[in-house]
Amino acid sequence: MSTPASSVRVNLHSQLAALIRRKPITATPETTLREAVQAMAEHRVGSIIVVEPESGKPIGIFTLRDLLHRVAAKSCDLDQLVMAVMSDSGLLMLNWRATVYQAALVMARNGVHHVIVVDATGKLVGIVSQEDIYELQSGGGKAISGAIRGARDLDGLVAAAEDIRRLAVRTVAEGGAAEALTQLISSLNDHLTVRLIELTRQEFELPRVPWAWLAFGSEGRYEQTLSTDQDNGIVFAAPEAAAEDVRRALLPFAAEVNRRLDACGFPLCKGNVMASNPELCLAVEEWHQRYAGWLRSTTPQALLNATIYFDFRPLYGDETLADELGDWLRRNIPSATLFLRFMAENALRTRPPLGMIRDFSFDDSADFPHTIDLKAFGTRLFVDAARILALANGIAETSTPERLRAAAALGKVGRDDVSALIDSFFFLQQMRLRQQQEGTPLGLANRVDPERLNELDRLVLKEAFKQAKKLQGRLQLDYRL
Repeated sequence: MSTPASSVRVNLHSQLAALIRRKPITATPETTLREAVQAMAEHRVGSIIVVEPESGKPIGIFTLRDLLHRVAAKSCDLDQLVMAVMSDSGLLMLNWRATVYQAALVMARNGVHHVIVVDATGKLVGIVSQEDIYELQSGGGKAISGAIRGARDLDGLVAAAEDIRRLAVRTVAEGGAAEALTQLISSLNDHLTVRLIELTRQEFELPRVPWAWLAFGSEGRYEQTLSTDQDNGIVFAAPEAAAEDVRRALLPFAAEVNRRLDACGFPLCKGNVMASNPELCLAVEEWHQRYAGWLRSTTPQALLNATIYFDFRPLYGDETLADELGDWLRRNIPSATLFLRFMAENALRTRPPLGMIRDFSFDDSADFPHTIDLKAFGTRLFVDAARILALANGIAETSTPERLRAAAALGKVGRDDVSALIDSFFFLQQMRLRQQQEGTPLGLANRVDPERLNELDRLVLKEAFKQAKKLQGRLQLDYRL
């Protein structure tokens, strides 16, 4: 649990424990303010955690900001107890198994610069700051995050969105790895969306009920590329009798958020998969009914809905509502064996574009002959298979690589195979990003002509498709298809 960050490969999907660099500096309720300040100076830290002596559970935090505003500005007595000037309202705690990504979002939502990390019993493990997370981001990510936090209007966020795209394009051009880049894009886009929602909600009188903004599809899987539209919704808590009134009050706000996201470069979804759609602004129980209806159906539309709405995560608001939806889904899907079988059949209808005689086969695109759609016939094969493995086995992760890793841990995918599967998925993502970075026409954003690739890329592309075929073979065995 306390593995040093330097000995493992830490990224935004890593557990928080991997980011803790040293033992936290602590004080007890009996510690004086003078002793706390001296300890902070001695260890060169910006905060000290106040813990219960027996249980080791955090009860407050004292920071340099508190020293400036609560002590120096008011000429407080340094011999008083630190408890008198510590902050407990800003004591945000996460379990050490939470991801670095979750910590970044919690800080963004609450406007704080650190989170407390605790174990399963609530005992202090460490502290993670924004600076720790910034170090994981590519050059320029820190400055953009700061600009997003400081944005006071839509114009500021539009400028930040343009900076994100410029940074992503530059990183692709410099050969940045697809895994790190997609995490960077998703992280910065999430921060921008959170700030946009914060600014927008100030202009609306929203109902006083718990609610959360949900991300679906590629955003829900942390797999956004340079070419992505909006896929979002809202879940709220309200009795059945009040649900319609709550929805009516939330929809104008949702429509304005969608409009402003569009202004920031996230196009409105042509399929209307947006929170401003009344069918996607639902109470918890209404979402249950919607999911249950899909699980009882085997229509093409129900299967399509599964590929969008079963990949979700909360971006803003009450996360417990999204957690409850995820728990409900994981409890009910394993028993929906017929639906899972049809999902597997549907996933297997699209085969890797490997030729019988030549290296590759091609679809019937009249507009783009002799090209391969790297999304439809590439990354999607991994995404669909990983989703089914996750749903069938109660795996909570939503990203494709994390789903595959979790499936391997359960013995559902060979441990020796999973690295090759993930590397293949990211190779395809890298090629997609490269196409999009080059500013190709919209229809070609995910397409590549193998003849235009160098010999090494062609060989790796062929191997990536072979790995997709192997993963599909796993589904065939599981469902005897």
